[in-house]
Amino acid sequence: MDDQTRISRFERFFVPHLDAAYNFARWLTRDERNAEDVVQEASLRAFKFIDSFHGDDGRAWLLGIVRNTYYTWLKRNKVAMLAVPFDEESFDSGELEASGDRCASPIDQLLQEKDAKRLVDAALERLPEEFREAVVLRELEGLSYKEIAAIAGIPLGTVMSRLARARKLLLQYLRQAQES
Repeated sequence: MDDQTRISRFERFFVPHLDAAYNFARWLTRDERNAEDVVQEASLRAFKFIDSFHGDDGRAWLLGIVRNTYYTWLKRNKVAMLAVPFDEESFDSGELEASGDRCASPIDQLLQEKDAKRLVDAALERLPEEFREAVVLRELEGLSYKEIAAIAGIPLGTVMSRLARARKLLLQYLRQAQES
């Protein structure tokens, strides 16, 4: 396959999914710069091995490469990551509004939505890695259980189990945030 054909295939099958790749990498690495590095490396790998792609939808294939690239990156950077202390206060969720009253204004509603997003993001951050991965792929990226199983290299039943356990933990974390 010549270079122009490879470039054309890459642009057609993978470029439309770079936002999803970054979003997934961001949740895995928990850092914007590291996510950019992982996606860049994954994109290079996808381009390098584009001849082995024989599907119609490059999204699952690219996200699988992102996942594998992340684990390679994690092994390389594990010592550096262990040296960075986890600051729990930076993830302090504050308090949820206890009443069910309607917002007084659109600004109040926007602020409540942002606060709710922050609480959910903080709860996602607390999930164990394999649960966070499954939730991000399913709920944020909209992948099917079958696609998640293929990306993660795990049985379909394991995907369903991880999602069920992750959802229970998320609910628990959100309730804890509401009570504090």
